[in-house]
Amino acid sequence: MSFYDTLHKKNIIAKPGFNRWLVPPASIAIHLCIGSVYAWSMFNPALVKILGVVTSSGDDWSLGQVVWIFSVAIVCLGLAAAYAGKWLEEVGPRMVGFVSACCWGGGFLIGALGIYLQELGVQISLSLPMFSSEPIVLQLGLYLLYLGYGVIGGIGLGLGYVSPVSTLIRWFPDRRGMATGMAIMGFGGGAMIAKLSIDKLLEKFYKAPEYLGEANSLELITEAGRRFVEISGTLTEVVVVTANDIAKMIVPSDPGVYIVGTGSSGASETFLFLGIVYFIVMTIAAFSYRVPAENWKPEGWTPPKDATKSMITQNHVHIDQALKTPQFYFLWIVLCFNVTAGIGVIGVAKTMMIEIFTPSLPSIVTASFAGTYVLMISVFNMIGRIFWASMSDYIGRKTTYFIFFTLGIILYLSIPFSAKAVSIDPTVTYLLMFYGASMIIFTMYGGGFATIPAYLADIFGTRYVGGIHGRLLTAWATAGVLGPVAITQLRQNSLESAIFDLANKISPEKFMEIYGDSVDNLANLVKQKTVTISNLMQHMPEGTVNPSATLYNTTMFAMAGLLAVAWISNWLIGPVDKKHHMKN
Repeated sequence: MSFYDTLHKKNIIAKPGFNRWLVPPASIAIHLCIGSVYAWSMFNPALVKILGVVTSSGDDWSLGQVVWIFSVAIVCLGLAAAYAGKWLEEVGPRMVGFVSACCWGGGFLIGALGIYLQELGVQISLSLPMFSSEPIVLQLGLYLLYLGYGVIGGIGLGLGYVSPVSTLIRWFPDRRGMATGMAIMGFGGGAMIAKLSIDKLLEKFYKAPEYLGEANSLELITEAGRRFVEISGTLTEVVVVTANDIAKMIVPSDPGVYIVGTGSSGASETFLFLGIVYFIVMTIAAFSYRVPAENWKPEGWTPPKDATKSMITQNHVHIDQALKTPQFYFLWIVLCFNVTAGIGVIGVAKTMMIEIFTPSLPSIVTASFAGTYVLMISVFNMIGRIFWASMSDYIGRKTTYFIFFTLGIILYLSIPFSAKAVSIDPTVTYLLMFYGASMIIFTMYGGGFATIPAYLADIFGTRYVGGIHGRLLTAWATAGVLGPVAITQLRQNSLESAIFDLANKISPEKFMEIYGDSVDNLANLVKQKTVTISNLMQHMPEGTVNPSATLYNTTMFAMAGLLAVAWISNWLIGPVDKKHHMKN
């Protein structure tokens, strides 16, 4: 038997008496690995400081650049799932799971190479006279990170995500919601494990850059928006760490001046280690898959005859025919907007917590606290997947989504209130309000993912639910763009406005003294990360409110609006017309 045959569906049919409870652990293991994508924000602080290490330097990647890697991964997840759903029905979950292991683990290894090249300062310069008189500089490392983690890793995400769904629904026709909840629970829990490992690995491989001393003890030179110190007759680029920057550091150090390119954020080594571990675990799990024989049913179970209340059909709809029904597109909107509302926040969770609450509660909301916040997102995401999916077996899928959207609108609107209130009155009460609201939101975010396969099986039948689910995950791919675009673009607009407002409160002479450049060149100084809200607040009059807390307010209002549209779409869903049912 060839290796291909070993992986094929026809050779992994379970024998009579096989214990179906042996299948969920393999599904959960794969989802725990690929679910680490939800911990992407844990990499952000390191990826935006590859060269500066203690804080961002002029040549470091921006948050906007690295957030898009997460978006590309989610887009590729949806596109791969749309194809893999049908392929899964042909070749089975073992083959799909093994290819997923190769792509997800291999994507991390390529990403590690990209980060390493950035540490070395490797760039490609292209001369294109027809477009520009200046050479175009391409950051090879960033492109490799996009290719590895974003594209190849994203394909691995999509393959790994769909591999257990239809399999578990067939093994557990009596508990569809619980089955899909188990399968997808691991995806929510993956970030929990990843958070713990990423933090520890980054700290283990971290190397502080060379320290020159306090800023007021050195003669700093500003050129093209960057800071330099003359060492042995040579201008050496440096970064300046203020007291406000310490909470954002990977490993806290003293304020002062550090030489760019002399340390290590530990990101490349972390990517390398995780890629190897994920490949091994996912391969073992993929080889543990089994599929039930044709027409297999749990002992003593008979399909319900009257389930009109929850719209559970006893008929089947073909994959291609499902795309011709309005129900598919209503469900697409339901999933897309529910995911959009949560995915943008997940991508910047650690950064958002620090920006909103560190200025007002610096002794409580440290980098470690924000990291724990990401961990708790994963915990509640995972709990929501099994809780809401299991609950939907009793209250129905449609009712479950009505709860998601009604409660979600209220909670998203409460976040700007908490953010604004804490900037005026820095008490822990508002932090607790924000924390509680966001945790409930993420239970429903995870519950939406876990419940949607059962919703599809109810409406379209179980025969092709894997393929239909794969097609529906294009909604996730779309949300992977909409969510980060909304949160980064709206945040960037608010950030630039806040910085310009603060800068106008400093006299031009004082600004020149602090930054070594004219306030007229503010846009370039902001672009080079020389001027930030953190270091501007060092020079503001007493009583000035730090605007960091309100950077995400507009985004939250937009997310609440999307959930309102999803509520209407869910209300419009009903049984599929008989003309779409398969004849046999």
